[in-house]
Amino acid sequence: MQRRQFVTLLGGAVAISPLAARAQDAVRTRRIGVLVGVGSDAPDAQLRYAAFLEKLQQLGWTNGQNVRVEIRWSAADAKLMRQYAAELVALAPDVMVTTGSASTETVVRSTTSVPIVFAVVLDPVGGGLVKSLARPGGNATGFMMFEYSLSAKWPELLKQIAPTITRAAVLRDAQSTAAVGQFAVLQSVASSVGVEMIPISLGDVSDIEREIESFARPGNGGLIVAAGASAIIHSNLIKTLALRYKLPAVYSERSFVATGGLLSYGPSYVDQYRRAASYVDRILRGEKPADLPVQAPTKYELVVNLKAAKAIGVMIPQSLLASADEVIE
Repeated sequence: MQRRQFVTLLGGAVAISPLAARAQDAVRTRRIGVLVGVGSDAPDAQLRYAAFLEKLQQLGWTNGQNVRVEIRWSAADAKLMRQYAAELVALAPDVMVTTGSASTETVVRSTTSVPIVFAVVLDPVGGGLVKSLARPGGNATGFMMFEYSLSAKWPELLKQIAPTITRAAVLRDAQSTAAVGQFAVLQSVASSVGVEMIPISLGDVSDIEREIESFARPGNGGLIVAAGASAIIHSNLIKTLALRYKLPAVYSERSFVATGGLLSYGPSYVDQYRRAASYVDRILRGEKPADLPVQAPTKYELVVNLKAAKAIGVMIPQSLLASADEVIE
């Protein structure tokens, strides 16, 4: 080959290679690691995950084609969370997605370099996950479960479904900073709704059974189940005790009511999973978590279970049924 031809070919290769590299990068399969705070068989778990994948696809990311989603279900088990967090980080994903405060805290402790998008987290600032809501500042951002002021709605709903109630047992994880915040709001509205707030810690099963039995004995009582991992872990026990002692109960999320609870008011977690997918898309396209503000929910839902109401012996007002987003019969 003549020297002039060789130089021309070499120059052409150099000119083309950046274009080829960009084309190759465009079709590179991205990897998303997902650590879910509940088990795969938890109520609404598959519905939420399907909404996440659907939104990703709408944004141009199809699992198994240009993106590969690696998911782990921790079932609220701290040991599994640590194990799965390490596994997913070791895969060097382009972005991690976490759901729930505990799983998010575990992943944040596992990596300072992999971008993290969280959903359904109670208090990201108080939990040390971000510096502030407006400016997260690190490698994590996402969507908080709700603002504490939402808690004020629960005693109001309890009085609507059971006007004679004068006492409410607030079931919560006493060690959680988020539980402290929720209870403070409940106490601030207690006198205005005429309901005394009595905290019960969600710890040992036998302690929960004993305390709720003791609470139920005088009558005129109901339950408010604060949001948190402990409430999820003990959900079946709580619903069983509410039925046994005929205690009207208000929960923070739909999954309790879908599986036999009486009434819930809180954010749509399906919507949070969809919104998490939108942040994943933005990060995959070059934005940084530190620049994406943590957002509060924009969609709330009131869910009522009429079968549970009949079993407990309460009559749901028609006005409340008319305003419900979902009525389970």
